[in-house]
Amino acid sequence: MTFHSPLLFRLVLLVARAAAGGRMAMSLSGLKVCPGTSWAVRRVLRLAAPRCVRSSVSLGYRFMSVTTDPPLTADRYGVSRLPFSEVTAQDLNHFQQIIPGRVVTDESYLKSHNIDWLRTVRGHSKVLLKPRNTEEVSQILKYCNERSLAVTPQGGNTGLVGGSVPVFDEILISSVLMNQVISFNDVSGALVCQAGCILESLNRYLGERGYTMPLDLGAKGSCHIGGNLATNAGGLRLLRYGSLRGTVLGLEAVLPDGSILNCLNSLRKDNTGYDLKQLFIGSEGTLGIITAISILCPRKPSAVNVALLGCENFSRVLQVFTLCRDQLGEILSACEFLDSEAMRMVQTHLKLSNPLPDNAFYVLVETSGSCAVHDEEKLNVFLENALDSGFVTSGTVATDESKIMSLWALRERITEALAHDGYVYKYDLSVPVEKLYTLVEETRTRLSTSAQCVVGYGHLGDGNLHLNITAKSHSDTLQAALEPFVYEWTAQHCGSISAEHGLGFKKRDHIYYSKSREAVHLMQQLKHLLDPKGIMNPYKTIPPAD
Repeated sequence: MTFHSPLLFRLVLLVARAAAGGRMAMSLSGLKVCPGTSWAVRRVLRLAAPRCVRSSVSLGYRFMSVTTDPPLTADRYGVSRLPFSEVTAQDLNHFQQIIPGRVVTDESYLKSHNIDWLRTVRGHSKVLLKPRNTEEVSQILKYCNERSLAVTPQGGNTGLVGGSVPVFDEILISSVLMNQVISFNDVSGALVCQAGCILESLNRYLGERGYTMPLDLGAKGSCHIGGNLATNAGGLRLLRYGSLRGTVLGLEAVLPDGSILNCLNSLRKDNTGYDLKQLFIGSEGTLGIITAISILCPRKPSAVNVALLGCENFSRVLQVFTLCRDQLGEILSACEFLDSEAMRMVQTHLKLSNPLPDNAFYVLVETSGSCAVHDEEKLNVFLENALDSGFVTSGTVATDESKIMSLWALRERITEALAHDGYVYKYDLSVPVEKLYTLVEETRTRLSTSAQCVVGYGHLGDGNLHLNITAKSHSDTLQAALEPFVYEWTAQHCGSISAEHGLGFKKRDHIYYSKSREAVHLMQQLKHLLDPKGIMNPYKTIPPAD
């Protein structure tokens, strides 16, 4: 039933409040509204449904079943191999002594580890090593450094900028077997674990103890926490819990010469000297291999609500964001947006159902807290104001697990859907929030019909835009139309060319759009100091010195 009469709305609202003892206590689950409809009216007509916290559904990136391999990275991008040694039978025998039975040379097994998830870059490593602990990593790197054997650390291989696969024949060092929780303090919330733990598994472990991870990604079913640190992953909860740089208490890393740096403490405050862990967070495996972490975990919220709202233009999206930030305050845990093209992708390629068709933009708002009644009342006020102000044209709200998961899937699985549409040009940018969609519009106009699809979505709370362009296949002409245009536009608007995915291989040489030459020079000096032979993830992140 839909109400358009304010008088009828007030009457139903009074009746509902009287029935609830002066409080609105019915469920928001399954709520849908149209223009002129009161959220509260629709809400009181629903039967109460059990509340539950959002489950960490496995939405790990899956390797695409495409028969054609991408060209070798070196051939496509014209990269020259640096003078590293090549792996010999003697090297393989030495690795077998360090990690017996965990040296992989089978070409069919190595195939997926040589190609990134987006299938845009490809190396030809001939060996993958699977250490179980820090000491084994130390022995491996010490030997590789002595032999000048280049290495590429690899976690879940869910990176989007080509940072986790070889460019040539670098030795792959996988963290897949380093997947143990070392300790958890249920008073402080400090979790200590190995770098190969899958993010979703950690969240499940913590959930059983009343805690949650401060990081949430669409790739949580596959990505490793060590890789998350190495790329300083942002994700969906940054608005609530901040960046990884603030939640990581300590880490352990193996340096290129095999020495072990133990900064694995769990103190909230430690003001003694340089904060060395920060060197490795975001270093993308170019300074060493992270083997263990200590991270501060918040309490698991007991009440979660998710609203998907439809807006007619991006100005309305910004108004919704301002309103939800002002009126939801401390219970606001996420605020995401996607355009109609992104929604079309998940509907077309993944067959997901859109509960709010025919909207130009969508805003997904999540609240989480410790008091369900308090949170629902605040959310109700926000939703009524958003509708009455004309900021939204339609919406749906969910509190039960399955509906929350289905709404989040519309946002989390966009990357997966785009990979089904063809070759993807991905840009992960940080720009002033008021300019967030302008670049998408200008890119769409610039490319006209030369691209299949131009998509914009991202995190409103931290000004992170994901600009994606799809085509049937890679095109030098299309790439030339995009670069350096996208980077120049971002720099002109005081933005960053990488908000959360890192630089990897694809963006390495574009770092100067976001960092001064003095800053890059200092990074090069640090790289040379810690890795004088340059064996750690070469060709990535930091451009070579002039």
